[in-house]
Amino acid sequence: MGMQINTNMAANNAYRSLSNTQTDLSKSLEKLSSGLRINRAGDDAAGLAISEGLKSQIGGLSVAARNAQDGIGAVQTAEGGLNQAHSILQRLRDLGVQAANDTNNAESRGAIATEATSLVKELDRIAGSTNFNGAQLLDGSKATMSLQVGANADANSTIDVNLGGANVKSIATTLAGGDLSTTGSSFAATVASLTTAAATFTSTVTDPDTGAVTTKAITTAVLNDRIGDTAQNPNAADFQSVDEYAAALRSDANFAANFTVAVTKDANGAGSGIVVTALDGGVVSTTAAPAAGLATGGATTAVSGGLKFDSADNARASITMIDAQIKTVSTARADLGATQNRLESAVQTINVAKENLTASNSRIRDTDMAEEMVKFTRNNILSQAGTAMLAQANQSNQGVLQLLR
Repeated sequence: MGMQINTNMAANNAYRSLSNTQTDLSKSLEKLSSGLRINRAGDDAAGLAISEGLKSQIGGLSVAARNAQDGIGAVQTAEGGLNQAHSILQRLRDLGVQAANDTNNAESRGAIATEATSLVKELDRIAGSTNFNGAQLLDGSKATMSLQVGANADANSTIDVNLGGANVKSIATTLAGGDLSTTGSSFAATVASLTTAAATFTSTVTDPDTGAVTTKAITTAVLNDRIGDTAQNPNAADFQSVDEYAAALRSDANFAANFTVAVTKDANGAGSGIVVTALDGGVVSTTAAPAAGLATGGATTAVSGGLKFDSADNARASITMIDAQIKTVSTARADLGATQNRLESAVQTINVAKENLTASNSRIRDTDMAEEMVKFTRNNILSQAGTAMLAQANQSNQGVLQLLR
């Protein structure tokens, strides 16, 4: 090999190797100082894409866990309101049982109705005041609350909380039915007009919020003629009193499941008419013809239903109405309890998924400090050696000077 001074190949080779070593050393320092194996796309393009996708899921799951916890808070708030509603309904039922006893006079039953009115108003207040972050929970304005408990936009990332059964406002409206002292829809009746034909009673309920009208028509079975009459003549108008006709209505299971009936008395204590109350709190009407079992003229007054404590019969009907509302609240609380358990399970599932995804992201993105330190030490030694060899290579052509002397 000749001796050249313009091109020092040994020095060039040493410089190239030293430059590569310095680049690797710089990368090792960056990874060791940041703790990340991937600091830029050039470090691992495919790994970076996977890691960013995992970061999106991890971040979404963190927020989803908080969403689920907020959902649990909302459910507990609603359930707390329903718990108080349960207590009020139980007290109303106690009042109904008390009012059903005929040892109470009109003043006693009036006092019971006064307390019941206040309790029903409290139910309505609970319905309007129970909210979570401004969202009403018990007034029927929100039938479903959708909770985002996943990191994605699919159906599996949401849980719906059913608030339709937790409509305390509707319960209060049903129990109030206007004035608790009203007696229901009354119908004039005389013994001569009471036939054995079937009668149709209709209950009409108007939603105070939407104005929607719901109608329920119940047709009684063909009534037996006068109770105890062995002739059983279906064409004979031979009920001996309005009380017997009322008893015949009560014996009809279809009627009793939807209405209650009481008898009004004249000055002599004789039955002069019947009072029919709808258990759903609706306004009652009926067919007007005598063949329906009522006197011509049909309904003489039509007042809204609700709890009635003015007589033993109405108090017992009120107990039935309250029992239905207690069942409604119990069902709603059970539904909310099941949803709360589901949300708590969802939180645990989210936390496990987040932990596993975080571990996966760490394996892709984080630096193995021990391994990287080995590389750094090696590159550091190579850098020192390369520097020394570059110095030697720069001195290798000094022999040319000897030829020039």
